[in-house]
Amino acid sequence: MDLATFNALSPSDAAAAVRPCADVDSWVDAVVAGRPYPRRDQLLVHAMRSAADWGAADVDAALAHHPRIGERAAGDSAEARLSRTEQPTAVEATAARIAEGNVAYEARFGRIFLVRAAGRTAEQILENLTERLANDPADEALVTAEHLRQIALLRLEALVEEPAGAPVTPDPAVAP
Repeated sequence: MDLATFNALSPSDAAAAVRPCADVDSWVDAVVAGRPYPRRDQLLVHAMRSAADWGAADVDAALAHHPRIGERAAGDSAEARLSRTEQPTAVEATAARIAEGNVAYEARFGRIFLVRAAGRTAEQILENLTERLANDPADEALVTAEHLRQIALLRLEALVEEPAGAPVTPDPAVAP
């Protein structure tokens, strides 16, 4: 949808549109409350800043809607459709190693492994999973929250389009 359409949605419809990006109530509320956004980059910066202090409860809430890495999300929900477009297809041997890594990760950290899969190969995801298994739980919680923020912003960026003819010059008041 374009930015004008997003800005004009009712609060409940805007929340429903944003929630598949990250099911974190405080973040959804903040993104919706920040409307109207004059430019798409201002929406993205506001969303990024609103996600900066996500804690363990926020991450846990959002992870409830994410499939394990390497598994295809089932169903027709917006979250499932987005997830299916983000994860690469893995060859059988790599897929098996990712599945084993998922089991080890869940045993170590008590939650599913989350990584921003968009733009990564299955081999890169496996490498990231293997490296992160060595993290201590506190560091891994921070890394997981960062990947969740990246996923949310990529999804929001894909959801809301800049209107045709919008200025392309950066706004100096908006930090990149």
